[in-house]
Formats: sequence, structure tokens, C-alpha cells
Amino acid sequence: MGIFSKDIGIDLGTANTLIYVSGEGIVLQEPSVVAIDQRDKTFYAAGVEANKMIGRTPGDIVAVRPLKDGVIADFDAAEMMLRAFIIRAKRRSLFNPRIAIGIPSGVTGVEWRAVMDAARRAGAREVYPIDEPVAAAIGAGLPVTEATGNMIIDIGGGTTEVAVLSLQGIVLSQSVRVAGDELTEAIISYMKKVHNLAVGERSAEQIKIEIGSAYPTAEELSMEVRGRHLLSGLPHTVIVKATEIRESMAEPLSVIVEAVKRTLENTPPELASDIIDRGIMLAGGGALLTGIDTLISHETGIVTHIAPAPLNCVVMGAGKVLEDYKKLGRVLTSRLNRL
Repeated sequence: MGIFSKDIGIDLGTANTLIYVSGEGIVLQEPSVVAIDQRDKTFYAAGVEANKMIGRTPGDIVAVRPLKDGVIADFDAAEMMLRAFIIRAKRRSLFNPRIAIGIPSGVTGVEWRAVMDAARRAGAREVYPIDEPVAAAIGAGLPVTEATGNMIIDIGGGTTEVAVLSLQGIVLSQSVRVAGDELTEAIISYMKKVHNLAVGERSAEQIKIEIGSAYPTAEELSMEVRGRHLLSGLPHTVIVKATEIRESMAEPLSVIVEAVKRTLENTPPELASDIIDRGIMLAGGGALLTGIDTLISHETGIVTHIAPAPLNCVVMGAGKVLEDYKKLGRVLTSRLNRL
């Protein structure tokens, strides 16, 4: 059947889902959102279309994010979303595909089985788990098959994965459920406390992208932010400076930095030496936050690099493992053995 079906790699993220099809590359990159018709609990829309509906739906339609902190929070909604995405991805295949799905290294067996069941019911022939930091390292081009230490930090929407890898395996790792979503929530909270302004998730995300930074920059930007004034209840506009936004994100950023430090403190000396020589690799959407590489370099004293196309690292790694199973398949079996 493998002749007539194409293997699929999936990065099932809290914020976005990406799908890689063998021989074709990345064929889908959409928000992890699904809209459900409440009258009969049936699928209505998924991805970009469903994301546009958040906060704008009538009472009989609800748009939800089925994942929270990197794991499935709403099983039925996740299955509907996965099925819609897999159908789009395997449109030219005659049979159901083998699927490798990136999952946070800290998930429990119960949480992983929920992902496996959702993927199988959504149309997978076989489902393989792959630890997100391993997939990210492969996608970032790190030499994970060699007996050398590689350090990867994958900052996603719901989780931050910090891992030291060698010989296709995780030597040690830290998984913290603080990542891009918490940075966004910190901005929302700051705007309420300091400016008495209620802003939505999209507005806070835009603030983070446009003027957010993890470390002081040469040019401190500012922008207009519109929202609802909490005292008057009327629409209101304020000018927000980059320094304020950096201050608002300081707490979640410190959690990420501490996870990196804890991992380095427990790294065996030989591997630590390799990491000092090679540096630290950053992947995931959080790697796009201005100055986060400089912050980690400053706090650890180790040069930190941002992977090319950091958003795509996990899905590229998952896809490459299935394409080159003889060379990289050990990363799948090692994860299965630990469940």
C-alpha cells in the first residue's frame, strides 16, 4: 500500500498545524482552530476559515482551539480538525497514509494515546510519535545521528521544549508549558493593568510581532493600540512603547531562560563541551521574537542561533524521518518504547 499512499509528517501545534507530504514538502500550514455546528455537533470549518470566525460566530456555531499547552484539550474537536487537514493532504493518495506526529517530550502516555486515537480515527494507517525537540533538530539540520551534543530550544505556542541530543536520542530535556501563548496573555494582562484597555488575542499577538522584543534593541519602537476602555466602556486608543511590552513579557521569558539553564546544569561535561563549540539552536514560532537569541546568549554565555524557517522545523523533521526511515527511524521506535 505504501506505493499508493504518501507518508505524512504533522506538527500538531497549539497555535498552528503544519503538514508535510513525502515528495511534495509542506502542503498545509493553518491555525489549529475548528468551527463546530452546535445544533448537531458536526464539522463546520477548520484552519484559516475557522480562525476568522473566532469571536464572530452566531450562537449555533462555535470556533475552538482543540489543543492547549501542546496537548489535546477537546478530543472530538481535535479529531474533526485533524480529519479535515489529513483529507486535504492526502487528496492524491489511494490509501490512508503513515503519519509521524510531533509531540511535546513531557506528555504522558494518556495524552499521547489521545493524539494517536484522533489521528487513526481521522484516517491514518499507522501513527508514530516523534518528540518535538528531536523533530525540530532534524528539521533545523543539526547532526543528530552523530555522537556529538546538540542543544535545541523549540518555543511553540503552548510549550517550550529544551533538549540535549546525541545519536538520534534525547540525553536530557526540559518541557515547560510556557511559550508564545503565555507571552500574548502577558501583554493582554499588562494592557488591562497599566492602560485600562481590553484588547483581544489577535491585537496582543500583533503587538508582540510588531514591537515585542526579549532584549533591548537599538531602535525602541512604538505603536497605536485600539481596544475598549475598561472605565468608560468605549473604544479607546493608546500609544504603547516597546520597552513596556518587553517589561510585560519578562516573567514568562524568565521561565524559558531558567529551563535552558537547568538543562545546561545537568548536561554531561563532554556534551556540554560540544554545545559550547556548536552553540544553541532556536526553533519554533517563539524564535521569531526579536532579541530572544541575544537574551539566551547573554544569560548562558553560549552563542545562540535561529534556525532557517524556524516555524517549519518540527514538521520538516517529522517528514524527513519517514522519508529516510532506515537512517532516522530509531527516533520513532525510541519514543514508542518509552510510552
